[in-house]
Amino acid sequence: MYYVANIMRSKGDPKIVRSGPSSIEPSDRLARRLGWFSIGLGAMEVLTSRRITRALGMRGSEGLVRAYGFRELFSGVMSLSVDKRAGMWSRVAGDGLDAATLLSGFRYDNPKKHNVALALLMVGGIAFLDYKAVQQTVARSPRRGGGRRLYADRSGFPKGLEAARSSAKNLLGRAAVGAS
Repeated sequence: MYYVANIMRSKGDPKIVRSGPSSIEPSDRLARRLGWFSIGLGAMEVLTSRRITRALGMRGSEGLVRAYGFRELFSGVMSLSVDKRAGMWSRVAGDGLDAATLLSGFRYDNPKKHNVALALLMVGGIAFLDYKAVQQTVARSPRRGGGRRLYADRSGFPKGLEAARSSAKNLLGRAAVGAS
């Protein structure tokens, strides 16, 4: 079996012969898929806002749909980032905005209200998945005390600041002896 990852490998790199279990947990997979879905939906809303509003019988709302598209793009990128929980909450809030906007188009005088009803059902299903992903996406190692981590006591030197100073003094001492 040939893996797609082998295509991008350089000539000297080892080839992938067999794949093991994934290190990505199911909750992270769901968040990632919803993030990519959000990016695709956002791009569609930005690029085809006129067509979407026409299909929903909500002409004149193209600017709002385009703005929602940019919100979807931002939420999708956040869902794919390290802080995916914030991105997922952003998606849940966006689902509420989408539903409220769609409800305004669910009027008796709208000839496309059946499309609006279908869109509301889809938003409801996606909102359920978004909320499920938020609940499943938790920090892997929660901090004790809940506060921010402070690194004021760390120097960045592997053996500590004093060891670095003594190494620098020794190095300068040898350089001074060698220069004489």
